[in-house]
Amino acid sequence: MKTIYVWSLLCLLIVPVSCNANNNNSNLAFKPEKSQEIYTTKTDPDTRNIQVALLLDTSNSMDGLIDQAKAQLWEIVNELSYAKCGHYNIKLQIALYEYGNDRLPSQEGYIRQVLPFSNDLDEISKELFALTTNGGNEYCGKVINTSINQLDWKKSNDHLKLIFIAGNEPFTQGPIDYKDAATDAKEKDITVNTIFCGNYKQGMQTKWKDGANLTNGEYSAIDHNRETIHIATPYDDIILQLNRRLNNTYIYYGNEGSKKIGLQAEQDRNARSYSAANAVSRTISKSSGFYKNKSWDLVDAAEDKDFELEEVEKEELPQELKNKSKTELKQYVAKKSNERKEIQKKIQELNKKRMVYIQNNSKKDDTNLEAALIKAIKTQGERKSFSWKK
Repeated sequence: MKTIYVWSLLCLLIVPVSCNANNNNSNLAFKPEKSQEIYTTKTDPDTRNIQVALLLDTSNSMDGLIDQAKAQLWEIVNELSYAKCGHYNIKLQIALYEYGNDRLPSQEGYIRQVLPFSNDLDEISKELFALTTNGGNEYCGKVINTSINQLDWKKSNDHLKLIFIAGNEPFTQGPIDYKDAATDAKEKDITVNTIFCGNYKQGMQTKWKDGANLTNGEYSAIDHNRETIHIATPYDDIILQLNRRLNNTYIYYGNEGSKKIGLQAEQDRNARSYSAANAVSRTISKSSGFYKNKSWDLVDAAEDKDFELEEVEKEELPQELKNKSKTELKQYVAKKSNERKEIQKKIQELNKKRMVYIQNNSKKDDTNLEAALIKAIKTQGERKSFSWKK
């Protein structure tokens, strides 16, 4: 038995690091500023993560950038939802920082962690919509360095770890040299991508391209003031009707459940504030594997093999479910789960037709935030054996 154990241990030690290798590292996430909760992220050997840290300049001239981030979030999520990496499950985590706003603490370098790495898409949307702009000092090297040190980056190089920094002031400003920050990023297998809001040559002259080159990242220049065009399609009304049915399959539980289901409805309204077509994009995201809410929804929670539905206290349930027996509750959750899968399948089928319509009725735009993010993520993902097949 000892011989078998030694050989098993040796085999584990010599497994090569690649898209096909298992990773058993576990990390403790950075403590969020608002909730003061500590999130522990257990590494799943059957999962590959796409970790994206968005560092957004929120100084006075960046209203257009923030507007694009709000308007294009769901299309970005939808495009990433098509990611594949062998037989692995793909998990998307997004972190958000703002910098260059003089409302932020000067001792912190006018930088704020808005959200640590999260797969809660409603929470990400909420925080984006809460961002406002104001004048300040934009320290690119400092915010990159801060995100590297604070965030719960995966240790294994199997995962796709990306920083996107967007702004329009010289990349050289601030107390930390961007070259030092880039060196630190490269040592941790984190790729820095820079998005200059303005003229391409001006971004090169102010070292934004150099900031990306140091980690083999992508440099892009965008028109941050261009309004996002959402293409309406003949399938939108049906998809929005399905969204209402989809929302009715959520069963909240726990202390935060009722608040979270309210947040879901609020982000539906935020998406629709741009257009019905943008609300459709959010609905597509809600039908994807990235939209999971097991911390407050019984249907998603019940999919976890470690979750025990029988252990949920009646006080944690909605009023209309408190008098159900354990068996009745289990049957109800199963019914809602089947309904959700059926609705999500219909949404995905309609989305295929919707995408063909959009491709045939729109012009390609490579000068916005969405295009810059997607291009870089796909390019760098391919280096790690990720692919995008719809």
